Amino acid sequence: MMYPAGPGSGDSPEGFPEQQRLQTQIGDCTARTLDAFFTCRKNALLAKSSSPQVEGGFAMAPRGLDQEEREGLLHQWREEGASRLPTSVNEGPPLEKGLASGSLALLMASPEEQRDAASEDKWSNVQLSDLRATETLEEPFSDLAGMPGEEQLEGVDGTVWTAVPMQAGPQFADCAVLPVGTLATERWGEDPAVVAWSIAPESVPEEEAPVWPFEGLGQLQPPPVEIPYHEILWREWEDLSVQPDPQGLDSGEAPQFQFTVMSYNILAQDLVQQSSELYLHCHPDILNWNYRFSNLVQEFQHWDPDILCLQEVQEDHYWGQLEPTLRMMGFTCFYKRRTGYKTDGCAVCYKHTRFQLLCVSPVEYFRPGLELLNRDNVGLILLLQPLIPESLGQITVGPLCVANTHVLYNPRRGDVKLAQVAILLAEVDKVARLADGSYCPIILCGDLNSVPDSPLYNFIRSGQLQYQGMPAWKVSGQEDFSHQLYQRKLLTPLWPSSLGITDSCQYITPCHSKRAERRKYDRDFLLHFRFCDSACQRPVGLVLIEGVTDARPERPVGWSQSVPEADIPDPEPFFPRSSGTIQHSLNLTSVYSHFLPQQGRPEVTTMPLGLGATVDYIFFSAEPCENGHRASRRLYRDGALKLLGRLSLLSEDVLWAANGLPNPFCSSDHLCLLASFGMEVTAP
Repeated sequence: MMYPAGPGSGDSPEGFPEQQRLQTQIGDCTARTLDAFFTCRKNALLAKSSSPQVEGGFAMAPRGLDQEEREGLLHQWREEGASRLPTSVNEGPPLEKGLASGSLALLMASPEEQRDAASEDKWSNVQLSDLRATETLEEPFSDLAGMPGEEQLEGVDGTVWTAVPMQAGPQFADCAVLPVGTLATERWGEDPAVVAWSIAPESVPEEEAPVWPFEGLGQLQPPPVEIPYHEILWREWEDLSVQPDPQGLDSGEAPQFQFTVMSYNILAQDLVQQSSELYLHCHPDILNWNYRFSNLVQEFQHWDPDILCLQEVQEDHYWGQLEPTLRMMGFTCFYKRRTGYKTDGCAVCYKHTRFQLLCVSPVEYFRPGLELLNRDNVGLILLLQPLIPESLGQITVGPLCVANTHVLYNPRRGDVKLAQVAILLAEVDKVARLADGSYCPIILCGDLNSVPDSPLYNFIRSGQLQYQGMPAWKVSGQEDFSHQLYQRKLLTPLWPSSLGITDSCQYITPCHSKRAERRKYDRDFLLHFRFCDSACQRPVGLVLIEGVTDARPERPVGWSQSVPEADIPDPEPFFPRSSGTIQHSLNLTSVYSHFLPQQGRPEVTTMPLGLGATVDYIFFSAEPCENGHRASRRLYRDGALKLLGRLSLLSEDVLWAANGLPNPFCSSDHLCLLASFGMEVTAP
């Protein structure tokens, strides 16, 4: 791997006399320190390189440098004025003293150690021990003043090297090195992660130092960075309509009731601890629940949604912290924990000043005895009535159905995912159906664990899916298991009739009370059963008791032997379920387009194992448009529910620059989704 070299590279084939004399005077420890300096200088030049692609991980450099590279690096270092070092290193903590005295980088690990994840802690400790060795040196470059052709090293005019914790895994080899304004705190300095290096800017007065935007985080604050995370993770609001008036109604000719909806998988703390291997790139402090909870509340306060749909909400955190906090913010909250022994669930919260609850319907996907539905995922559906201010007169707006769910993750079990979504859609169909057979506006939020344009996504958006013979792994599109010999395939019917749901994702019969289903018979009709053939036959196995069970009823003359038929209403209609196709009629489309045209990259809502993906969605009711090409995507236009705006998502490379998810600014492994809607308001 070639590194850019400074002026003068390759001019001294005889060797590097200055370094040899330095090693003679100050010993092996100082020589190792100087080697580390050249290694760091090499990294800095690589970071400054304008080439967009460099082979390997540029945050790391090999230990050894040839003589030509050493001379070139030192020559360029002199020209840039970096040869001026602090004259006093007696102040500050040991870490700062060691760095300021030599202005050198730590020795980086060999490529073999980079590839070996098991030796991560080992070579990190080697770096720290070498750093502590430099603390015993007092101005190790003092002898350089006497070298021929060298300027005396004095003053603090040059650049200073500082450390930034970075991920050691190979998946983070392409991350850019973030420059920092001040040295890391002792909490970050002790982190057993790979220490990468970058040039620090000039010192700023204490009152002008960058401040972390969140308040009350105490000891859990990350080190201030030159480029704040909120600038790296900047998300723009895409306004798709005119601005609303202060009362929340559109000032145009057709007034609308406007509101915002947020969907957010906030990452349950229990799942962080159970899958700690997914978060090795994170410093332990930013995974602390109190730190994460403070960040999450800051996001809720900043975006201030009217409806909040949350997934992976841990039950004890919900009742102990989240629900009381949201209640103080004006929310009314409903929560549904996952079945079984799971500790997290889904929550739907709404501003009680904007909506009134009509009904709530929790949904459990677990069905005893059904292998297809033996998972503990859940959903939650609310029917809300928007509240119109009395000052606006006698205007009305229809109800709104809000659904929230978290579908099974397992990429191999697409059949389970489809069955869970079918149950959710059947419940939405029941809750959102109006008296005339139409549907009120619907908003469906959640983590569906399926990527855009996957069969499950297309089923929700287009309303139809032919599933017969489809490999189960293909349903969600998360991973490709086509190379495996055994592949579970979807059979017809997908779920049994005992589930009570048709292939149109509707319940077979509406729910009636038991009293209404009870049939009434008159006395004359019941007397006909007294001497019928069934009543006159001796039951098999009946114990013979004299005077009790030995008597045989004698049918009167002229008594009918058959049982008369009662007036029975028409039987329930028969629903054929052998077509291999499922469908629904809710007409849902996605808030997001799943592509960033400005950057030419796909949108990302999460980064499992360092790979960006979209699995979180906000679907809403819309009117389908005529499309002559059946094979193309179904088109929609605004109906009773209009999309007014959305919070833009980010691309994978932007999240890489912020060290992935979670990070000090975003405390979940998912990004929040936010959209603004308008509902038609009608006059009496």
